[in-house]
Amino acid sequence: MALKSDQVAKLLMVGAQQGVEDPLVVVPTPDLDDVRKSGEAGIDLRLGSWFLVLRQARLSHIPIKGSASEAQLAKSHFVPFGSPFYVHPQDFVLGITLEWLRMPSDLMGYVVGKSSWGRRGLIIATATGVHPGYAGCLTLELTNVGKLPVEVQPGLRICQLFLHRVERPASSTRAPGSFGGLRKPRIGEVRVDEFAAMLSRADET
Repeated sequence: MALKSDQVAKLLMVGAQQGVEDPLVVVPTPDLDDVRKSGEAGIDLRLGSWFLVLRQARLSHIPIKGSASEAQLAKSHFVPFGSPFYVHPQDFVLGITLEWLRMPSDLMGYVVGKSSWGRRGLIIATATGVHPGYAGCLTLELTNVGKLPVEVQPGLRICQLFLHRVERPASSTRAPGSFGGLRKPRIGEVRVDEFAAMLSRADET
């Protein structure tokens, strides 16, 4: 069950204090009165200034692994607050939240795009899970499934984070209050684990 607005506001208030063990932290902290009064189960998150746009002409495909660097695959753009960024039809762009998060070991979350953007044809996130102990900004996968370019601006509310209690708290090695983690969108790696490698070897025999 998702936490209600008053529960979320209380966790944020406690997390903003010094010396709290395993807190929920959101920086910049949302207005707690707004969170309480909203009556909603989620926290609004805003769009950050960094975008990563795939370079369609550079490669014939995106390999699982190999020599292709992130610089070859995509170009990074910084957009100041109040300036427009256009997501064109069928474009796929990585964005980032303005807020930096630290999830405690007894909470997980998932990200949902705000409906006002969805009605414009903009899908906000496809990898929506936020695990206990995560620290960093959240990468957003922006896709325009409409027929017209969609204008977005850094600083605008773009998505909601819904929080759920974890039945058994997960172990976390992250230092409380540590400002590490992701600050810009990244493509990341697709890992070929041992089981997948074993299946490939078995198929070759």
